[in-house]
Amino acid sequence: MSQLNILTLPDSRLKTVAVSITEINDDIKQLAQDMLETMYAAPGIGLAATQVDQHIQLVVIDVSEEKDQPLVLINPEIIEKEGIQTHEEGCLSVPGIFAKVKRADQVVVKYQDIDGQHQELAATGLLAVCIQHELDHLKGIVFLDHLSLLKRKLAMKKLEKAEA
Repeated sequence: MSQLNILTLPDSRLKTVAVSITEINDDIKQLAQDMLETMYAAPGIGLAATQVDQHIQLVVIDVSEEKDQPLVLINPEIIEKEGIQTHEEGCLSVPGIFAKVKRADQVVVKYQDIDGQHQELAATGLLAVCIQHELDHLKGIVFLDHLSLLKRKLAMKKLEKAEA
């Protein structure tokens, strides 16, 4: 296993829309393991393949306190949404920036697991937020895109100052 480089804004590759995975082979399984290692080391609770410059529909998540419940979602798709929650979000690709984002309170996501089996998962709370956040990355969307233009500009200025 190895840690991967995480892309950060304003890198335009974060806007790339991911393509479906047609075959779950050893390369995909290795990438998932490397993404988990990268996510845990960062530290974070979710990572999309887009964030490590792999533009395929692969997401890893672990919202457990012990960091021992990794989820690997291949070709994930939210098929149900319900309710609204506002949660303060951050992102490994937007270091040091946090903002309140409105998202669905409950989601059902269908996906393939690392063995290619089709699964469905109902999620609420932090897991629901994380799933929506990571699936946005697969569409080329970062959480700042959910903010007003003013808040987005302020966040980008703060990010630019931090890099300077």
